[in-house]
Amino acid sequence: MSLSTWRVQQVIWGTGGNSLLKTPWLTWLGVAAMIIFVASSLSSETLNSETSNESESKAATSKGLKGIASAAAGGSDWMIGGYGGVSHTHPTEVRVVNPGRTDFTVKDFGWIGRPFKSPVYYGIRIQRWPQLGIAGAMLDFTHAKAISKREDVATFSGTHNGKTLPEKQKIGDFFRHLEFSHGHNMLTLNGLLRLSPLAGGIRPYVGFGGGISLPHSEVGIHTENARTYEYQFAGFVGQALAGFQVRLGRATLFLEYKFTYAPYDIPLSHEPRGWLLVTDLWRQFSAWWNGEKPPGGRLTTTLMSHHGIGGVMFHTKPAIATNTAN
Repeated sequence: MSLSTWRVQQVIWGTGGNSLLKTPWLTWLGVAAMIIFVASSLSSETLNSETSNESESKAATSKGLKGIASAAAGGSDWMIGGYGGVSHTHPTEVRVVNPGRTDFTVKDFGWIGRPFKSPVYYGIRIQRWPQLGIAGAMLDFTHAKAISKREDVATFSGTHNGKTLPEKQKIGDFFRHLEFSHGHNMLTLNGLLRLSPLAGGIRPYVGFGGGISLPHSEVGIHTENARTYEYQFAGFVGQALAGFQVRLGRATLFLEYKFTYAPYDIPLSHEPRGWLLVTDLWRQFSAWWNGEKPPGGRLTTTLMSHHGIGGVMFHTKPAIATNTAN
């Protein structure tokens, strides 16, 4: 069997029973795919229903309804925009494993987001909606942060470089750095569903999706000279969201809550100067493909975060003058 074939099989089926097909993120991606499929079906059914009803009552259709039909025939409405916000990440457990040398777990400490300190919390998204549909799709990029609380007294168990760790110590006394401050970055594809309008033109919506985590990992330990400082592919992420939007001409304002679930599995590469996403990811991929083991082992954790965001989207289509318009 060739090296390439072996690596592909390893990624799909895993080793030691740890198949990717059994990991939690697959459930999220399955849900996201189902939501997007159902959303697309609902959208098609809505447009077909509109067209059918219009044909049946064509003789009595007013000039305004003809305008709606014309707008519907114009295709989809694309939206692009951005947002800011805040996030809260639940306390979590971190494990570091370097076979034959290190295997320890840290728990009972918290994360902070510092959303208003550079680099600030931000996001960029693109949405696609049928003109008369209630279901759409969204590509969403979120830049949040997760920084360990250095003053928290955490619980340690296991060994580091063959030495048993004390049970209690401050995060900052052991780690020089344990953070994703240049980004707990997530790129997701989502299915969206608009609900019935409320008073004042307010339109609620919900959505689900899945994608990839691309954090900028910064991990260093006081007793080691090396640190890991680079963008990485850390695994897959799922998110659920709900919000309200109000359309004002070619712009739509929105407020939204979303929950993200991101299992991390990052190589401690001891790369000290990673800054560019593309080159960092290529270096990580090359090391993985060649079967190179990260010198610092691997760090695993799961970041579960609540996000409150607000922003503005801009439309490619003008609003349709009807109560069912977005």
